[in-house]
Amino acid sequence: MTEDFQAPIFPRKKTIRVEVGGVAVGGGAPISVQTMTNTDTADAESTAAQCISLAEAGADMVRITVNTDEAAGGVPEIRRRMDDAGCTAPLIGDFHYNGHLLLTRHPDCARALDKYRINPGNVGRGGRRDENFRTVCRLAADLGKAVRIGVNSGSLDPELVALRMGENASSAAPLPGEAILGRCMIESMLASCDTAVETGLGRDRIVLSCKSSRPTELVRLHRELAARTEQPLHIGLTEAGLGLKGVVWSAASLAILLAEGIGDTLRISLTPSAGGDRREEVWACCELLQSLGLRTFFPSVTACPGCGRTSGAAFQRLAEDVQAFLRDRMPHWRSRYPGVEALNVAVMGCIVNGPGESRAADIGISLPGSGESPKCPVYVDGEHHATLEGTRGVLFDGFRAILEQYVERRFGNGE
Repeated sequence: MTEDFQAPIFPRKKTIRVEVGGVAVGGGAPISVQTMTNTDTADAESTAAQCISLAEAGADMVRITVNTDEAAGGVPEIRRRMDDAGCTAPLIGDFHYNGHLLLTRHPDCARALDKYRINPGNVGRGGRRDENFRTVCRLAADLGKAVRIGVNSGSLDPELVALRMGENASSAAPLPGEAILGRCMIESMLASCDTAVETGLGRDRIVLSCKSSRPTELVRLHRELAARTEQPLHIGLTEAGLGLKGVVWSAASLAILLAEGIGDTLRISLTPSAGGDRREEVWACCELLQSLGLRTFFPSVTACPGCGRTSGAAFQRLAEDVQAFLRDRMPHWRSRYPGVEALNVAVMGCIVNGPGESRAADIGISLPGSGESPKCPVYVDGEHHATLEGTRGVLFDGFRAILEQYVERRFGNGE
């Protein structure tokens, strides 16, 4: 059987379309990237600066913690600073325990936010829980805001868990505890969605998510959720962890869901190193979506892994320099050069695959390996364009100039 190469490789599951501050979620809209600040929200200046930086890195929406009166009071100023900087990314408020109080006491905060994120397991106990949850939903309905109902395995309603665990323990064939927790998450999610609708919040204002720190459980939960609702789904591995582990575990689970057409927004929740760059989790999301051909965010850099043929770390450092340069330039290029996201750049380290990969890219440079002539051919659109020589800094300056000229010619007014 011949594959239809015109058909999308990952058909999307049909969901309801939800508008979040001008960004469409679900209903066939592009999968959106979310992230969350790690600044003190009461510090409006620092939080706004990070929001802007994250949006420039590729985040479609930015979430901020709103946990105190001071944080709630700072939200309108954060929105104002973002608007003044030309940053239109929707602002999401993350509420736990006291969201119903903060949104009621700070109406300017409620109006400034585009979406409220609430966890039904963290809004109170007993009868107060439902009333607190309804308060948030009514405010959202009155102000035309969206709500993400997000259930986490670590913060389920303890009364529901105790009830279902007790029922399971007394059954003839008890299931593993993890299975019961999963069922509790789905039950809580669907019941909360129904309560929100009964309160007056339209289904076109509700996004759902079930978070787990275990990749296989995350896949299982969202398969079940996707089969039982038409709401758009936010997917992401909660507490994914540090660095490489966090990226791999997140990609392993999210790629499965995305390949099955499940997921309308996503976040890769990385634990940053001390003083680390918060934008890394945004870049990880962008790279994942770009690798699957679902979206294009910034030029890709092809680089060989290095071996005994390569000379030192020169080509690796040059590849890092080039990638950092491309990401730094994208906020400027994105608005000035439509289509530049599709640019393909190669930085190679020896004669084996270097010239071939460099020719195949839009722009490529092939550095000499061990024993090779110390010359670096540069190829543009498959043709030899120049030969660079010198230190890493000299090579980078020369290659950067060629890149700038190419982008202007191809994506600007040169064609």
